[in-house]
Amino acid sequence: MGLAGPANSQTTRTDIEALRLRIAALENRHVLSVPDDTSAGDGLALLTPPAGLLHEVFTDEQRAAGATLGFALGIARSYLGGGRKAILYLELAAEAQEIGLPYGHGLMSYGIDPDRLVIGRVANMSELFWAMEEAIACRSVAAVIADLAVGNRGLDFTASRRLSLRAAAAGTSALLLRYGHDREASAAQLRWRVRPAPSRADPHDQAAPGRPRFLVDIEKRRLGGGRASPDTSTLVLDWTGHGFVAAQDRRQPAASHRWRTAPSRPQPAALGDRLSEAG
Repeated sequence: MGLAGPANSQTTRTDIEALRLRIAALENRHVLSVPDDTSAGDGLALLTPPAGLLHEVFTDEQRAAGATLGFALGIARSYLGGGRKAILYLELAAEAQEIGLPYGHGLMSYGIDPDRLVIGRVANMSELFWAMEEAIACRSVAAVIADLAVGNRGLDFTASRRLSLRAAAAGTSALLLRYGHDREASAAQLRWRVRPAPSRADPHDQAAPGRPRFLVDIEKRRLGGGRASPDTSTLVLDWTGHGFVAAQDRRQPAASHRWRTAPSRPQPAALGDRLSEAG
């Protein structure tokens, strides 16, 4: 009996990998089939989603990256506990200077010890996907956050499906931070659109900003194995330091709202500014 040639060997490896993913999906069907009993007006229930899901967190413009990361960390924080002690944050090395890094003081305001955040910089998208899959399989990781600053660049439906199956098999959630208005087909169970909103004044200092506030649209949810369905309402959320709550005054920016001119030097805020304080 002769040895298989390179083509047959490659085909065999591909078939084995596909079979492994299929088995993982069948063995962990309960993770992907969480009852979707949240109504359109009950989007708050989705802020504490079950583990093992793939999330997409979109924002329209990269200047709102701080709000996107803050929201993603708020979701990821809910997965910490037990043996799940770390959150992995991944970014491309070439984009690190533009994106910056999470701010330690801001992490603490989100109830996350900076020592629990592991930061990884990779050379390309292939390495990023590999790092995500390896981290998802680690039982000490609560969640994996990947910041995709420039387009999708290889994040097609097949890649997202692979991540989704890996997350379900390991019970580790993954969050993809994305930018722009385009929405490609994806295997993510939840897709969020996040925008920053003006906060209420601090109750102890009317001239100071209050809690971080977010405008959140649920563009896609597929938790019950059925068709993906959007939530047409917009959630106005405040961060309390322990979790998200519905904003009491429901204040949203007017339709004519425009971004204010940025100060000449970045001013640190709770995850609103992810650049270094170094002048």
